[in-house]
Amino acid sequence: MKFKSALLILAFIFHLNFVKAQKHSPVPVIFDTDIAGDYDDVGAMAMLHAFADKGEAQILATISCNAFETTAPTISVINTYFGRPNIPIGIVKKDKPNKDCAQQWAQAIIAKYPHNVKSNSQAVEAVALYRKLLAKQADGSVTIISVGFFTNLADLLRSGADKYSKLDGEQLVKKKVKKLVSMATGIGTDGKTFSEYNVNVDAASAQEVFKNWPTPITLSGFEIGEKILTGIRLINNTSIKNSPVKDAFQIALTKDNNTTGRNSWDETAVLTAIRGLKPYFTYRKLNMEIKDNGTDVVVPGERFLYLQFAMQPGDIAKDIEQLMMHQPVKEQR
Repeated sequence: MKFKSALLILAFIFHLNFVKAQKHSPVPVIFDTDIAGDYDDVGAMAMLHAFADKGEAQILATISCNAFETTAPTISVINTYFGRPNIPIGIVKKDKPNKDCAQQWAQAIIAKYPHNVKSNSQAVEAVALYRKLLAKQADGSVTIISVGFFTNLADLLRSGADKYSKLDGEQLVKKKVKKLVSMATGIGTDGKTFSEYNVNVDAASAQEVFKNWPTPITLSGFEIGEKILTGIRLINNTSIKNSPVKDAFQIALTKDNNTTGRNSWDETAVLTAIRGLKPYFTYRKLNMEIKDNGTDVVVPGERFLYLQFAMQPGDIAKDIEQLMMHQPVKEQR
């Protein structure tokens, strides 16, 4: 009996250690962004690097779904600032989508801060990078965070077998991806129909992903990030100096005459992807159809997890902004 009891105790201890290890294992992430047109992408990238420094995330790649000329260099600036200059950078190798940075914050930080990738031509083609990285990962392990257009994800689904994998795109995603977390869509005042930027810029690609993506999908809708305002504490923090994150928000908020903070759309996707829903959010299950004009419509079904507030937006904003103010560790792996 004593021997059996000892075995049970050892088994219990092993289980606890296994659960603890699983809980604290970094989440392997591919981050897909349209960084340029808005600057919440910068806050989202700062959060992702903060999570990586805390051992909560492993950044496999940072990829642009936007062909605008500043996107790959901007990503390189932020990766370099946080001590990870060698994270692979991918980009859509098409003429469109091509959405500019009218507020010039991207051009400013590219001119001021060091970065290895000087132009989009130096970045890897997005689908090739996706396929190369996914083929190497453990089955069902990768979280993809999409905070821009669905261009790259649709192209990935349509991709064929290549030197990286014998699987086609849909098969490769199904085998290697755990889930997709996306800042996209919204629910209108009618409770059903909405037109959201990340969807309607490339509606055809959004349609492809919403119909054929083979893993669970979590959506952070427009009305979630809209209510979470961040950036003012960041730009008023005098201890943060020579930061492209702070500079981007400072330039853009000033040009917008914004004294209350920027809507934190993209940051909510990163927060949810890495830390999960609790305690910030709950969800409802729903299904959505993307129309040819880029509007999304709630239809019968339960395909997606759609975020709902579990905490007050202002309280969530405090945690998000604290992560956005994270400073680089002095020595990086």
